[in-house]
Amino acid sequence: MATLVTGGAGYIGSVMVEQLVEAGQDVVVLDDASRGHAGALDESVPYYDGRVGDRALVASICREHEVDACVHFAALAYVGESVTEPKLYFQNNVAEGLGLLDGLMSAGVKRFVFSSTCATYGEPVRVPIDESHPQAPVNPYGWSKLFMEKILSSYDHAYGLRFVALRYFNAAGATKKKGEHHDPETHLIPNVLAAAAGRRPYVSVFGDDYPTPDGTCVRDYIHVTDLCTAHTLALEHLRGGGQSEFINLGNGHGYSVMEVIETARRVTGREIEVRMEPARPGDPARLVADATKAREVLGWKTQYPELEAIVRTAWEWHEAHPEGYGTQGQATAG
Repeated sequence: MATLVTGGAGYIGSVMVEQLVEAGQDVVVLDDASRGHAGALDESVPYYDGRVGDRALVASICREHEVDACVHFAALAYVGESVTEPKLYFQNNVAEGLGLLDGLMSAGVKRFVFSSTCATYGEPVRVPIDESHPQAPVNPYGWSKLFMEKILSSYDHAYGLRFVALRYFNAAGATKKKGEHHDPETHLIPNVLAAAAGRRPYVSVFGDDYPTPDGTCVRDYIHVTDLCTAHTLALEHLRGGGQSEFINLGNGHGYSVMEVIETARRVTGREIEVRMEPARPGDPARLVADATKAREVLGWKTQYPELEAIVRTAWEWHEAHPEGYGTQGQATAG
């Protein structure tokens, strides 16, 4: 009984693989390595370089490794890019996702944990956001994830595919071996830490007149380890006969952009220059999760509920890996 992890060379996927391996579980990775890192892959884990939408490859992997469940991380996730290149996002996140589902089901795999997003909610009408909140994405990235959620519901009803769709808020932090290394980097915490380390001259803050305590946007940050623990619990839920679910993942507490920067200053002991920029269209003032359902359905508990602990783990990883995963190139199949 093995778990197929798509996107296992990426930030969250690599931590998921690490966690499953440490728990003594059999894991196999499928990733096209287009945005992953060779250094993020555990050499002991079977790895296939290919498209997740390759039905024949997926079915072959599942049969060879006796896969009974899939955790699907492989997706494009830059909001801005999705606006300028929507075709790329619908092809990669939806069409390839359909191919993955078909390949899994042809091999008899009907347990699926899906990496979804709070972007499916769009502009919030209430905060904190629970799973019953209306879903009205404001960009193609959010729509691509919502389309997949609708497909999963239809496949559950028609074919008995059981799934847990986990709607992330803001993943952050690191383990000792695995951390966040994107190119380009668009996430706040790694950019703030890059400024603290002298790899960026300043941090841009977009807007300071939002209806929040200090005028900057408020977001809910969740440690990547806690995020992956929820995926492990979702696998257990499905393997135990649990029904399909949509579940938020967040700490339930929001921090402003300036609070993140101040926290990074305390953790690093460094000065961090801030440059105020105009607010970006479509940036909600507050995005905070109601994660009650995750606790009730999955028995999920966070290990890193405080922002300072999240930032500290990220800083320790970046200090130990100043070049991230370096210039090792893309992952290669073993």
